[in-house]
Amino acid sequence: MMEKISNEKLYNRIKLRLSIIDLVIDLLLIAVLAFSGVSVFIAHTASVTGNIYVNFLVFMLIIGLGFSVIGLPFDFYGSFIVEHKFGLSNQTFLKWVWERVKSSALSIVIGVPVSLVFYFLIRSMGDKWWLYFAGFIFAVSVFFARIAPVVIFPLFYKFTKLEDGEIKEKLEKILSEVNIKITGIFSFNMSKDTKKANAGFTGLGRSKRIILSDTLLEKFTPDEIAIVFAHEAGHYKHRHIVKNIMFSTVVIFASFYICSVLHSITIKSMGFQNVYDLAALPALVFYLTLSGLIMMPVTNFISRKYEFQADKYALKITSDLDSFISTMEKLAEINLADKEPHPVVEFFLYSHPSIKRRIESARNQK
Repeated sequence: MMEKISNEKLYNRIKLRLSIIDLVIDLLLIAVLAFSGVSVFIAHTASVTGNIYVNFLVFMLIIGLGFSVIGLPFDFYGSFIVEHKFGLSNQTFLKWVWERVKSSALSIVIGVPVSLVFYFLIRSMGDKWWLYFAGFIFAVSVFFARIAPVVIFPLFYKFTKLEDGEIKEKLEKILSEVNIKITGIFSFNMSKDTKKANAGFTGLGRSKRIILSDTLLEKFTPDEIAIVFAHEAGHYKHRHIVKNIMFSTVVIFASFYICSVLHSITIKSMGFQNVYDLAALPALVFYLTLSGLIMMPVTNFISRKYEFQADKYALKITSDLDSFISTMEKLAEINLADKEPHPVVEFFLYSHPSIKRRIESARNQK
């Protein structure tokens, strides 16, 4: 038992350090890029044509490649070496590479049009560019929340409707009792990548669905799966996806406004003529990155609150405290979760409450 606890602590300590190192390096690199004159050199190098938008894409490509090369060793160590070291990964090296290639390709397909819209707006809308772009990001977020379960997720996993049997009967009974209508209940082959277990409520409108990993279906009892399912149903019942979109929208508009003001003041002191000068753009990225870090504890606090609400809902409709506790314990064991992280670490970095707090909250509710 002591060895298992030690592994959990060691695993999470390594992952925590890697996360902090990644955040610090990214912020430092963006700061150097923005304020050292490096961006001026890259902007000059990227000016290969007379087309401003092509030059912008070349500029972004150079910076993106630079960040990818620097971040690749940390990504490989954290997502491949560490996961294998602790017996959590099922990926071969080639499968890991293939997943990264797909992720990169998807980022390019989505990122290029969004970046071009951004550059068009910052060039053509004057001081109000942030308002138009924030509205655009809101629309894009809603769009992708709608299509992700049917277009994006299948690029990485195979989804199949849950087969008939005891588990499906339990879950459909929960749906009928709480009057929740979704497109379907799906399992997905998470085991191709990892031994961890997970579940989620995804989609908007007609794409609403609850997804359960095959590892969850394989390693958990029907009563424990019912707890997980009821938890996800709680997210739907409390409209957490919609609330997250609304909250994110407020944050996006506020962040873009504040960062646009700081950016305008900064570039004037640096001698740039326009906010859309290529070499001036990294300063804006720096302020946006910094605002994201500042907002992280707030968004994580709200996320933890939603998780407690979903837990409470699951207990309310199942009245099965024993299965809830065994589910939490089993998730912690399978995922090598730290059951009791340091409160400061949990406050700043955890989007879910610790297992210990979730169990204590459930017992108090019961």
